[in-house]
Amino acid sequence: MEVILKDDVKGLGYKNDTVTVKPGYGRNYLIPQGLAVIASASNKKVVAENIRQAAHKAEKIKNDALEIANSIGETVLEIPAKVGESGKIFGSVTTLQISDALKAKGFDVDRKRISFDQDVKTAGEFTASLNLHKEVKHTVRFNVVAE
Repeated sequence: MEVILKDDVKGLGYKNDTVTVKPGYGRNYLIPQGLAVIASASNKKVVAENIRQAAHKAEKIKNDALEIANSIGETVLEIPAKVGESGKIFGSVTTLQISDALKAKGFDVDRKRISFDQDVKTAGEFTASLNLHKEVKHTVRFNVVAE
């Protein structure tokens, strides 16, 4: 079943992409949640027209994402956490903490656009991936330090 995504769906595609999914996933989840529409000929024409009209706007959004990625550059964040005797932290570092640390440095990145390469449950140096735009990805390093 072919559907046109109305919004970014993690692991599937980005807005206005035409993707092939299993019929049950499309009918029972994507379409009722408002995340996709069936890829009929008329819907494809509507999406093509919307893409054509939004090309200039999309270029500006991409340039803004590139500007944020360039300004973040090699910035290393400090994330304070309560650390036990063995070096393990109580709980784990979350995307919200990374987002708040970036906000403190002057970068506004939504926590939903941040992901970790591995679980962060010990003190030390780690990396997080920032998905700023579908064509702009950036990694940021952060140190988990004892409070």
